[in-house]
Amino acid sequence: MLFVIDVGNTHTVMGIYKGDALVGNWRVHTEKAATEDEVNILIHNLFSRDGIGYADVEKTVISCVFPPLVTTLDTFCRKNLGHAPHWVDARSYPAMPVRVRNPAEVGADRIVNAVAAYAKYRSRLVVIDFGTATTFDAVSQKGEYLGGVISPGIHIASEALFREASKLPRVEIFQAPESVIGKDTIESIQSGIIYGYTALVDGMVARMKKEMGGTARVIATGGLAHLMYRVSESIEAVEPTLTLEGLRIIGEGL
Repeated sequence: MLFVIDVGNTHTVMGIYKGDALVGNWRVHTEKAATEDEVNILIHNLFSRDGIGYADVEKTVISCVFPPLVTTLDTFCRKNLGHAPHWVDARSYPAMPVRVRNPAEVGADRIVNAVAAYAKYRSRLVVIDFGTATTFDAVSQKGEYLGGVISPGIHIASEALFREASKLPRVEIFQAPESVIGKDTIESIQSGIIYGYTALVDGMVARMKKEMGGTARVIATGGLAHLMYRVSESIEAVEPTLTLEGLRIIGEGL
């Protein structure tokens, strides 16, 4: 079996593949100060729930944008799984050339998303990931990673608003109000966050498409992808396991 892990700044997503089949997947908070023993307990419990043992894992592939956990996860894999993990970077998938000034700067999660999206759609793409940051990645018709855009994530922007504007209440942002023009403070905040980010997404996609030749499929992933899909005019599909699929594809080539 192949064990894949994507470590983000807010959440960590893990999956187990048996061949092409995703037989288990889990989403947990990224514990920034987690020890190797704590990671071991967490993963052991998740595996046990789905009837998976450490001995079943033949290979581990990790994308990580949170450096403090690199040593912890590396130690966990060597000690408990009996092998060193493969850490994804811009050189992990030679079939997708990375056409940016400094490929080493590109986040591993962005490479992984681009690999998975192109493997499925085989077309010019804009891949949007609604995570701690909202990222937009451009993939050419030939499967080249062209670069992208990084903007503050929806939750980051919301938290900044609630923290700095002391009179504004903290509101849930998991559903869009019925109209853009809010009829009270809560609706106004929800509209500003959700429809405001929708305008950012649709506007950024339009600009990216123009620079890419006018057309591109637009794919979304990440925690708020389904919400944004419902209100965006540009997102064509949501792929909840895109990152895990990209890790699987990279793992198959190792």
